[in-house]
Amino acid sequence: MKISSKIVIILTILTFVWQTCPAQKVKKEPERVHSPRKATIYSAILPGLGQFYNKKYWKIPIVYAGMGTFTYLALQNQQEFNRYKTALLQRLDGQEDEFTINGSQIYNDQAILNYMDNYRKNRDLCIIGTVVFYAIQIVDANVDANLFDFDITDDLSLKILPQPINNFYTRTPMLGIGCTIKF
Repeated sequence: MKISSKIVIILTILTFVWQTCPAQKVKKEPERVHSPRKATIYSAILPGLGQFYNKKYWKIPIVYAGMGTFTYLALQNQQEFNRYKTALLQRLDGQEDEFTINGSQIYNDQAILNYMDNYRKNRDLCIIGTVVFYAIQIVDANVDANLFDFDITDDLSLKILPQPINNFYTRTPMLGIGCTIKF
């Protein structure tokens, strides 16, 4: 019996030493936090970079397609505005413009002014659209970063089923709707 009690004491001491030994402790890696601030700053610096940081790669072409479309339309409207402005300035100088054929004017001066005004408004709206699209992609990157670690499991559910309930006034059973939310 003396041998077994010595073995128990030796095993207890070895276990204690083994657990407290610093070489045996496993170092934990610092937890990587997905920062909404970084995503917002990245998206503000370069459109689509916040979506890349959030690992939402499929949104990057949408960002560039939207901003590219608005930019293209703004440039096209500016080009048409310049075309009509040049024609109007040529008319005021007494020169023949592109809207005058064999001395007859296709558009009068007021029509050219109306076209210029229309293209200027469209250009301004496209510039506003580009800025709004830029702001939306920044907000999208921020929201995605905030929801990056959001837990979506099968345990989350909502069930709406028919359920018998008692009528408050007549105390008779009737059919109702029951809602069960599981977290």
